[in-house]
Amino acid sequence: IVPALVLKKQGNALCYSCHERKSIGMDKKNVHRVLLSGSCAKCHDPHGSNAPHMLKAEGVEACYACHKREPFQKKVVHPVLAAKGCASCHLAHASDQKNLLTAEPTRLCLSCHKAGEEKFKKVHGGYPVDTKSCTTCHDPHSSDSPRLLRAGMHPALADGACDSCHADKSSPKPFALTEVKTKLCLNCHEAKALAAGGTVEHLPFKNGDCTLCHDPHAANGPKLTYLAGNALCVRCHKAQGEGVATAHKAVTTGAGCATCHRPHASKKKKLLDTDVADNCASCHQKVVDTAKKKKVVHDPAGSGDCGSCHDPHGSNFPGMMKSRVDQACFQCHPEAETAFIKTHTHKPVLDGNCNACHEPHGSDNKKLLKAEGAKLCQGCHAALMKDPGTASTHPPFAKGDCLGCHDPHGSNTVGMLVADQKTTCFKCHVKTAKEGSGKSVHAAFAKGDCSRCHSPHKSALKSLLLAQSPDLCTSCHKEIKARVASQKAHQPVDDCLTCHKPHASAEPKLAVSPVQELCSQCHEFKDKAFTSAHLGIDPKVINCMNCHDPHASKDPKFFKAAVHPPFAARDCSSCHEPSKK
Repeated sequence: IVPALVLKKQGNALCYSCHERKSIGMDKKNVHRVLLSGSCAKCHDPHGSNAPHMLKAEGVEACYACHKREPFQKKVVHPVLAAKGCASCHLAHASDQKNLLTAEPTRLCLSCHKAGEEKFKKVHGGYPVDTKSCTTCHDPHSSDSPRLLRAGMHPALADGACDSCHADKSSPKPFALTEVKTKLCLNCHEAKALAAGGTVEHLPFKNGDCTLCHDPHAANGPKLTYLAGNALCVRCHKAQGEGVATAHKAVTTGAGCATCHRPHASKKKKLLDTDVADNCASCHQKVVDTAKKKKVVHDPAGSGDCGSCHDPHGSNFPGMMKSRVDQACFQCHPEAETAFIKTHTHKPVLDGNCNACHEPHGSDNKKLLKAEGAKLCQGCHAALMKDPGTASTHPPFAKGDCLGCHDPHGSNTVGMLVADQKTTCFKCHVKTAKEGSGKSVHAAFAKGDCSRCHSPHKSALKSLLLAQSPDLCTSCHKEIKARVASQKAHQPVDDCLTCHKPHASAEPKLAVSPVQELCSQCHEFKDKAFTSAHLGIDPKVINCMNCHDPHASKDPKFFKAAVHPPFAARDCSSCHEPSKK
């Protein structure tokens, strides 16, 4: 079944295999948009239909699948539309005329309406309107006014006083204007009254180009505007007409653009009704009042310069921001843009989300922070900062002094530290830092890699250790761990700190004391068995580790894995002179 449902060709390509493109009209100047998108099946049923041409619906219902029916069903409907439907004037697929008309618009109208009839001439004041576009005054589909007249009529036209603007009907050029366009409107409409005291003028108004927005004859828009609401404005202001992810409610509802702007002139910049601050506050008063009550007020919010951060027409960013939050902030804080480029960057900074930590309008905390100290960090790092009743807690962490060690924006050091670990830790642990001058120094300590052994925040163990000895030590010294597990272990290996210091020592191998002194804590040097085993040699001159492994060995006496054969046979004389008594 499934293979039978897979089409041999996609979209209209399958239809064109039988229906030639030219026969459908794909070579015409204007092609039905649904055809251009490759969707014959939008109108036609590919299998069968009770409607002509295999349409999915009959007559106008087929068109109403895409076109809203309301504009075509007003009080007075064009008789030809009511009787014959859309096809009486429009072609279904393509046409050389705009709007897919079957003929040139005026000629199409005159195919039914006879310009030579006396009634036609009388209604049109004797002017040769048959040479002009009928749709200037009439809606070709339906209207709430008699004779399909548009909703708004210029009073002069409604009164039949066409000669108040145009030459006499008997003139060789009856439609010629009696005055230049810029002066003609001002004969009836006083510019001063339209400006209403405004000194910042809309460019078309300033140039006297009234017909850029208003139709001088008839229109469906209010006050004879060509289009209603925002549709008129976006003809010129195209950027404001583009769809956005976050729309400004004031723009998309009610009066739209006119909610904030005056159409002709204003006393304020950008034709605003009032100052930017007052304009925004008319809807967002609560935001303004809340911000001003704070101890620290963001300058743009305090001065009412909302437009420095927000796009008043809508935006593709949350909060109607003009750009991503960090980019908006960098406009005033340019030094931060380069300062935050670090190897290790705080995730909110990396995401460009300054609002994660800072209030955009006002705050009771310094630097517009949402909270003070650790309370701010707790918003994201709650799990880390929850106290589990640990054995040891780093004092700065306990006090909530996160910034004592970390940079809140970014750092070139792992963990976003304000400096490398060595510098950061030794800033407080001065006494410990001095231990680094010993004869032997723990490699991790020398590198300043403190977090190799210690937790920087809290631990269930003393001294903020990550693990107990020997597990902590063998996490690095894996070879010793392996030998202890497979060989006979020297008892002290259960706790490395029995023999070794963790940071540095005046003795080799981080030993807590000289080897002889260290070994004597467990081994009785004066014992006869010890003296006999060591041939009576003075323990003070013996380096135990020359022969013995201090951690583990396969030998019961912890001899090293490789032993010199004469020594193994207890034959010292092969190499040494016997002592003379």
